[in-house]
Amino acid sequence: MKTELTLHQRTLSLHRFPKRNNETLQAWDAGDEYLINHVEELALAHDQNVLILNDHFGALSCWFSQRHQVTMMSDSFISHQATLANLEQNHCNPITMASTFDPIPKDVDLVLMQLPKSNRHLIWLLTQLRLALPADVPVIAVNKAKEIHTSTLKLFEKYLGATTTSLAWKKHRLVFANANSPKALDVEPFTSWQVEDHDIQLDNLPNVYSGESLDLGARFMLPNLPTGLGNKRVIDLGCGNGVLSVKLAQLNPDITLTCVDESFMATHSAQRNLDKNVPNGTNAKCLTNNCLDGFEAHSADLVVCNPPFHQQQAITDHIAWQMFCDAKHVLSTGGQLLVIGNRHLGYDGKLARLFGKSNVKQVAANKKFVILQATK
Repeated sequence: MKTELTLHQRTLSLHRFPKRNNETLQAWDAGDEYLINHVEELALAHDQNVLILNDHFGALSCWFSQRHQVTMMSDSFISHQATLANLEQNHCNPITMASTFDPIPKDVDLVLMQLPKSNRHLIWLLTQLRLALPADVPVIAVNKAKEIHTSTLKLFEKYLGATTTSLAWKKHRLVFANANSPKALDVEPFTSWQVEDHDIQLDNLPNVYSGESLDLGARFMLPNLPTGLGNKRVIDLGCGNGVLSVKLAQLNPDITLTCVDESFMATHSAQRNLDKNVPNGTNAKCLTNNCLDGFEAHSADLVVCNPPFHQQQAITDHIAWQMFCDAKHVLSTGGQLLVIGNRHLGYDGKLARLFGKSNVKQVAANKKFVILQATK
């Protein structure tokens, strides 16, 4: 696995976060290289105010911080931590960090963007850029060419302004735009909907996973959540919009609940949904974090988990494995991890390796999903 990015007689040492032994994935992609090459050809004057959106692991921030004042905005806690680690590793100048729910900074001279996976997130970013930027500030976005559809370009034109594209290079394409659409459109940040068959209404910020409807895994998990927990200490790991936490709190009003996600928008949404749907309140807090980093051993009695199987654009199971390992660390003896996953992911084997085969049992299953319980 390559860790050195060399361009224009300059080399950066870049790592993904969290750093793993035998890493097989790079900390940058051809889209990062395409943006860097294009901007280098522009020969910008020094000390420009460069806004970077969705820098995956800090490659762009490291590169442009050498000559410019950089603000990096991302909804990902992991991207923030990777960027900070890579800035330090390469002895780069400090930059300003923010989430994509924060206001767009003033006096921006250039915007560089890795296109987000979610169109709702993209629309939110485009509307905020349109409201904040002068018409002459260039916005340059990048993604794999196959992911830039006609509909993507129409979103740019509708919510931001005049838009063109580059030729493809290494299967990536650049999108060029300016904030000059005839009218700045006002977009409500929250999408709200009712969970059928449950007394829950969810508000979802733009980058919350499955923010427009309940995902099938969570839907199957809801009726299989435990009751009678008393005052046990419960963690919802990878909480998303907090739907499992809300149901757990409704069923078990005396639990101490901690909701954890690496998305700032997710934890903000989860806290809002707990406040809205648990009228008598609950002892709950929401934390933006990399899995359970920093949690004390034996500090939880139950961990509920609906793991993701991708990081940024890459499909990977290492996040689920880290979640399982972290859960075992924080669970008290006799504590339980409750996991839902697609059948084909083989979580039963992973949990058996970690907890022992005799300590893993199936709670429920359907054609698509399986719910597993592992006891420490």
